[in-house]
Amino acid sequence: MALSSLVLPYYSVGALVVPITEELGWTRAQFQTAILFSSGLGVITSPIVGWLCDRYGARRVALPSILGLTLGFVLAASQNGALWMLYLAYAVMAVLGAGTIPVTWTRAITTNFFKQRGLALGLALTGTGICGVLIPQYATWLVEIAGWRGAYVGIALLPLLIALPLVFFGFRPRERHHHDDQAVAAPHETGLTLKQATRGYRFWVLLLSIFVVYMALSGIGANLYPAVTDAGMSNSNAATVMSVFGGAIIFGRLLVGYLVDKFWAPAVASISMLLPTIGCWLMIDPQNFWAAATAAALLGLAAGAELDLMSFLAAKYFGLKHYAKIYAVLYMALATCSGTAPLLFATVYDRAGSYSVGFMIALGLFLVGAATVLLLGRYPPEGSLEAAGAKTSNTLPGS
Repeated sequence: MALSSLVLPYYSVGALVVPITEELGWTRAQFQTAILFSSGLGVITSPIVGWLCDRYGARRVALPSILGLTLGFVLAASQNGALWMLYLAYAVMAVLGAGTIPVTWTRAITTNFFKQRGLALGLALTGTGICGVLIPQYATWLVEIAGWRGAYVGIALLPLLIALPLVFFGFRPRERHHHDDQAVAAPHETGLTLKQATRGYRFWVLLLSIFVVYMALSGIGANLYPAVTDAGMSNSNAATVMSVFGGAIIFGRLLVGYLVDKFWAPAVASISMLLPTIGCWLMIDPQNFWAAATAAALLGLAAGAELDLMSFLAAKYFGLKHYAKIYAVLYMALATCSGTAPLLFATVYDRAGSYSVGFMIALGLFLVGAATVLLLGRYPPEGSLEAAGAKTSNTLPGS
């Protein structure tokens, strides 16, 4: 997860935006548009990945995708200053690296863990936080010693040398392939079809809450580094703030993963979405490094919670039988935000000359998400999903 096409391009972009735009004369919005092609193309690829994982298994999908992600970073290093070449490189990261997105890894977790699924998801998804801690520091160091082209090459080596052997030798989850009639389904594998899920209001409630919160988080995460340096702090301080952000993601993953196993998950989600409103308020006019670091910690907690919650809530309310397909469609909302929010946030900066307006908008989005997720209502009764079908998913909260 730490070296996936969702987070590796995203968390490296902050350290690259200033040196690249200054050398090539692009605006920050033009450069941040590259994220639209990496994360944003997940809107198209995620349903395909979900289908492939259901049919062929997560391992077979992940292995070639790691090589595809590496190729995308190599292309980014070799681009000659034409924007289309930059966008092509990030598109290759998304399309050829599609099998490294959370659909692949969370499917393996949800079909192998049951009693403490929330904690298992939290542990697995801490990879995104590890990326947030290490990659900004690593990318900043690479830029200083080898320039931005060398930084791209150094980042390209990570999936090849770390993720590929880990997955090849260690990633062998229990699978049920739909093309294999002799395969044995994992225990507790019941649930709604994608069509049944989308007929119910809960699917759309979850989709909306994911969309507004991730729109805020995606816009902030890719622009937090330049927002800190624009406030007069050094590159090293900005990289440290990003590491605080990533560390809070790890803590948020584990904390939320533990809490959703114990308490009603929508309440946990709502509280986690309220915390970053304080962080946004602090970043409207950050007075010093400690204010920025505190804001990053609060924002990181929310970022750490979001993927955990989406995975857990999808499995809890819609079941496991068609989890990969349902999760993949929900992931489309997340991918849309990951691709468009950095560009929108940077565009607001280009027009306003400040990130303050963007942080105020993000604050409002967090409030909407915190209120919306509470509408999910009680969990469906155990064992009822397959029998009740769409009827269960359409029961109103509290009824």
